Amino acid sequence: MKQQEKIVTPEQAYARITRICARKEYAPFDIRQKLLRLNLTDDVVELLLERLIKERYIDERRYTESYIREKLHFNKWGKRKIELHLAQKRISPDVVRDVFTQFSESQLSESLLSLLEKKRKSVTGRSEYERNGKLIRYALGRGFSMQEISRCLKMMDVDSYPDEPQ
Repeated sequence: MKQQEKIVTPEQAYARITRICARKEYAPFDIRQKLLRLNLTDDVVELLLERLIKERYIDERRYTESYIREKLHFNKWGKRKIELHLAQKRISPDVVRDVFTQFSESQLSESLLSLLEKKRKSVTGRSEYERNGKLIRYALGRGFSMQEISRCLKMMDVDSYPDEPQ
Protein backbone atom coordinates (compact mmCIF):
# COMPACT_ATOMS: atom_id res chain seq x y z
CA MET A 1 0.00 0.00 0.00
CA LYS A 2 1.25 3.41 -0.93
CA GLN A 3 1.12 5.91 1.89
CA GLN A 4 -1.05 8.86 1.00
CA GLU A 5 0.88 12.12 0.77
CA LYS A 6 -0.11 14.78 3.27
CA ILE A 7 -0.98 18.18 1.95
CA VAL A 8 1.33 20.73 3.50
CA THR A 9 0.50 24.42 3.54
CA PRO A 10 3.26 27.01 3.12
CA GLU A 11 2.93 28.00 6.79
CA GLN A 12 3.26 24.40 7.95
CA ALA A 13 6.31 23.99 5.72
CA TYR A 14 7.80 27.23 7.09
CA ALA A 15 7.29 26.07 10.68
CA ARG A 16 8.85 22.69 9.93
CA ILE A 17 11.87 24.20 8.16
CA THR A 18 12.50 26.82 10.87
CA ARG A 19 12.66 24.02 13.44
CA ILE A 20 15.15 22.17 11.26
CA CYS A 21 17.27 25.28 10.63
CA ALA A 22 17.31 26.20 14.31
CA ARG A 23 19.11 22.93 15.12
CA LYS A 24 21.79 22.88 12.42
CA GLU A 25 23.26 24.97 9.59
CA TYR A 26 21.96 24.08 6.13
CA ALA A 27 22.88 25.22 2.65
CA PRO A 28 20.10 27.00 0.75
CA PHE A 29 20.22 24.16 -1.80
CA ASP A 30 19.50 21.56 0.91
CA ILE A 31 16.53 23.54 2.22
CA ARG A 32 15.20 23.98 -1.32
CA GLN A 33 15.32 20.18 -1.76
CA LYS A 34 13.50 19.63 1.54
CA LEU A 35 10.79 22.10 0.55
CA LEU A 36 10.37 20.54 -2.89
CA ARG A 37 9.92 17.12 -1.27
CA LEU A 38 6.91 18.58 0.54
CA ASN A 39 5.24 18.98 -2.88
CA LEU A 40 5.24 22.78 -2.79
CA THR A 41 5.28 24.78 -6.01
CA ASP A 42 8.49 26.45 -7.15
CA ASP A 43 7.03 29.91 -6.48
CA VAL A 44 6.14 29.01 -2.89
CA VAL A 45 9.57 27.44 -2.37
CA GLU A 46 11.28 30.62 -3.60
CA LEU A 47 9.13 32.80 -1.32
CA LEU A 48 9.88 30.58 1.67
CA LEU A 49 13.61 30.60 0.90
CA GLU A 50 13.64 34.39 0.64
CA ARG A 51 11.83 34.62 3.98
CA LEU A 52 14.24 32.17 5.65
CA ILE A 53 17.24 34.09 4.34
CA LYS A 54 15.74 37.44 5.37
CA GLU A 55 15.09 36.13 8.89
CA ARG A 56 18.62 34.63 8.95
CA TYR A 57 17.57 31.02 9.39
CA ILE A 58 19.69 30.32 6.32
CA ASP A 59 22.98 32.08 5.64
CA GLU A 60 25.25 30.80 2.87
CA ARG A 61 28.38 32.37 4.38
CA ARG A 62 27.68 31.07 7.89
CA TYR A 63 27.01 27.59 6.49
CA THR A 64 30.26 27.68 4.50
CA GLU A 65 32.32 28.72 7.54
CA SER A 66 30.83 25.95 9.64
CA TYR A 67 31.24 23.34 6.87
CA ILE A 68 34.90 24.21 6.26
CA ARG A 69 35.73 24.20 9.97
CA GLU A 70 34.02 20.82 10.45
CA LYS A 71 35.66 19.14 7.45
CA LEU A 72 39.13 20.48 8.31
CA HIS A 73 39.09 19.41 11.93
CA PHE A 74 36.94 16.30 12.07
CA ASN A 75 37.16 14.73 8.60
CA LYS A 76 40.73 15.93 7.96
CA TRP A 77 39.93 16.93 4.39
CA GLY A 78 42.06 19.15 2.18
CA LYS A 79 41.01 22.38 0.53
CA ARG A 80 40.24 20.82 -2.87
CA LYS A 81 37.84 18.21 -1.53
CA ILE A 82 36.02 20.80 0.59
CA GLU A 83 35.67 23.11 -2.42
CA LEU A 84 34.28 20.25 -4.50
CA HIS A 85 31.67 19.31 -1.91
CA LEU A 86 30.61 22.94 -1.43
CA ALA A 87 30.22 23.27 -5.20
CA GLN A 88 27.90 20.24 -5.11
CA LYS A 89 25.83 22.12 -2.52
CA ARG A 90 25.72 25.02 -5.01
CA ILE A 91 27.59 27.44 -2.76
CA SER A 92 28.97 30.41 -4.68
CA PRO A 93 32.71 30.04 -5.46
CA ASP A 94 33.20 33.67 -4.39
CA VAL A 95 31.81 32.91 -0.93
CA VAL A 96 33.98 29.78 -0.64
CA ARG A 97 37.11 31.68 -1.71
CA ASP A 98 36.32 34.51 0.71
CA VAL A 99 35.74 32.15 3.66
CA PHE A 100 38.96 30.21 2.94
CA THR A 101 40.92 33.45 3.37
CA GLN A 102 39.96 33.37 7.06
CA PHE A 103 41.98 30.17 7.52
CA SER A 104 45.77 30.20 7.52
CA GLU A 105 47.78 27.80 5.36
CA SER A 106 48.90 25.98 8.49
CA GLN A 107 45.27 25.44 9.53
CA LEU A 108 44.46 24.11 6.08
CA SER A 109 47.29 21.56 6.06
CA GLU A 110 47.95 20.86 9.76
CA SER A 111 46.30 17.45 9.68
CA LEU A 112 48.14 16.23 6.58
CA LEU A 113 51.41 15.40 8.34
CA SER A 114 49.70 13.37 11.06
CA LEU A 115 47.48 11.64 8.45
CA LEU A 116 50.52 10.64 6.38
CA GLU A 117 52.47 9.41 9.40
CA LYS A 118 49.54 7.31 10.55
CA LYS A 119 48.85 5.93 7.07
CA ARG A 120 52.54 5.16 6.51
CA LYS A 121 52.41 2.54 9.28
CA SER A 122 49.72 0.57 7.46
CA VAL A 123 50.87 0.98 3.84
CA THR A 124 52.65 -1.97 2.28
CA GLY A 125 54.60 -2.16 -0.94
CA ARG A 126 57.61 -3.81 -2.54
CA SER A 127 59.69 -0.66 -2.35
CA GLU A 128 59.78 2.68 -0.58
CA TYR A 129 58.93 4.26 -3.91
CA GLU A 130 55.73 2.21 -4.20
CA ARG A 131 54.71 2.93 -0.59
CA ASN A 132 55.22 6.65 -1.13
CA GLY A 133 53.07 6.48 -4.27
CA LYS A 134 50.28 4.99 -2.18
CA LEU A 135 50.69 7.74 0.43
CA ILE A 136 50.50 10.40 -2.26
CA ARG A 137 47.35 8.90 -3.80
CA TYR A 138 45.79 8.67 -0.33
CA ALA A 139 46.50 12.35 0.40
CA LEU A 140 45.32 13.46 -3.05
CA GLY A 141 42.06 11.59 -2.41
CA ARG A 142 41.69 13.55 0.80
CA GLY A 143 41.85 16.79 -1.19
CA PHE A 144 45.39 17.99 -0.48
CA SER A 145 47.56 19.54 -3.19
CA MET A 146 50.69 17.82 -4.50
CA GLN A 147 52.75 20.75 -3.20
CA GLU A 148 51.48 20.23 0.36
CA ILE A 149 51.98 16.47 0.11
CA SER A 150 55.57 16.84 -1.13
CA ARG A 151 56.37 19.27 1.67
CA CYS A 152 55.00 16.88 4.31
CA LEU A 153 56.80 13.87 2.83
CA LYS A 154 60.07 15.82 2.94
CA MET A 155 59.38 16.65 6.59
CA MET A 156 58.94 12.90 7.20
CA ASP A 157 62.40 12.28 5.64
CA VAL A 158 61.09 10.22 2.77
CA ASP A 159 63.84 9.36 0.31
CA SER A 160 62.11 8.75 -3.01
CA TYR A 161 58.93 10.13 -4.53
CA PRO A 162 56.92 8.58 -7.34
CA ASP A 163 57.03 11.88 -9.22
CA GLU A 164 60.85 11.85 -9.21
CA PRO A 165 62.76 9.49 -11.52
CA GLN A 166 65.09 7.13 -9.70
